[in-house]
Amino acid sequence: MQFDLMASMMCADYGNLEREVKELDGGGIDSFHIDIMDGRYVPNFAMSLNDMRYIAKTTEKPLDVHLMIEHPNNRIHLFLDNLRKGDTVYIHPEAEYHPSTTLQSIINAGMVPGIAINPGTSVETVMEMLRIVKKVLVMSVNPGNAGQMYLPYVGKKITKLLAIKEDMEFEIYWDGACSADKILEYAPKGVAGFVLGTTLLFGKGKSYGETLNDIRELHF
Repeated sequence: MQFDLMASMMCADYGNLEREVKELDGGGIDSFHIDIMDGRYVPNFAMSLNDMRYIAKTTEKPLDVHLMIEHPNNRIHLFLDNLRKGDTVYIHPEAEYHPSTTLQSIINAGMVPGIAINPGTSVETVMEMLRIVKKVLVMSVNPGNAGQMYLPYVGKKITKLLAIKEDMEFEIYWDGACSADKILEYAPKGVAGFVLGTTLLFGKGKSYGETLNDIRELHF
């Protein structure tokens, strides 16, 4: 079964960032998930523009940039100017007055447009944007911190999105508290990829290649 695995780089060892990127790359990660937090939209500061720029230079794998910042359109060029065509940029619709304008800037730059949907955001409130984006990042935890517990009601939201994704031409990705049982349940249903953090990928005492191989060989 085919599904993408993305490394949540806010969980990486920043004392050895180059080694982390190269080991993940060599181990078979599909893309690098970059969480940018401004301390305003979410109550935390995480990765920076410089972190993103460094990772982009260190790997040829795609980047998935998740902007957890207020009014991303005010600074979107800083990110787009340092990414490569084909990289993905997610925004949170609630963080922007006119999210479709920001999404159009991402499209115009040759990037893949995406929205991230918080646990408390309904599918109905983002329905028109689903006609614009190519990727929908479903947050199964409230954004801002790693290591949180899965919120069970998010599963019903994914079911709604799965029912309309073919007609509206977007793919669904899972972010937050991603365990093996979630991949086993949702990959067969049509979720295209999973962001991996401390639950499955980081701090497991074995190589990233072994860990990623174990995930891909889950028994569906």
